[in-house]
Amino acid sequence: MKLGTRLRSALAVCALLATGATLGIALVQAPAAAAPATPATSGLSRAEVYRDMEGMFGGVPSFFRLVPDSSLALEWQLFKAVQFEPGPVPNKYRELIGLAVSAATRCQYCIVYHTEVAKLHGATDAEIEDAVHYAKSSMGWSTYLNGMQIDLEQFRTEVRGAVEFARQQAAQSAAPPRGK
Repeated sequence: MKLGTRLRSALAVCALLATGATLGIALVQAPAAAAPATPATSGLSRAEVYRDMEGMFGGVPSFFRLVPDSSLALEWQLFKAVQFEPGPVPNKYRELIGLAVSAATRCQYCIVYHTEVAKLHGATDAEIEDAVHYAKSSMGWSTYLNGMQIDLEQFRTEVRGAVEFARQQAAQSAAPPRGK
């Protein structure tokens, strides 16, 4: 899965988390009555999905109880794939990205989730602060550039030129000194 696809999926999960009426991490221990499986639920009943969640979390997150039977298993499979499966970006850094996006979009549910899971994956308080500070900086510059209506093509050209200059500088500093 490409990073862009992963980020879009993470945003979709954050949107799902944000729609819950209660804090997404709150766990409810007693599973609801099992609903019959439908083709849209990938053949898994609500009870089977809940058992899987209980095996991962020790309970069923309350926001998943709000998801309709017709899409519960699919939402759970997507959640597990995006949030827990290894990918080219290590989980700690994915969670720090999720935290930065959540802070920028002001999703309180997602901020709690991504902060706690980032810590679970070893993120330090300094890394968490840095991710949030980076998001603040990006949002600030985005506001300024958009508000001032900076020409996008000129901006693209300037950024690419600056990156090429940095590459050339790095190559020169890495090259062995010329013999005398």
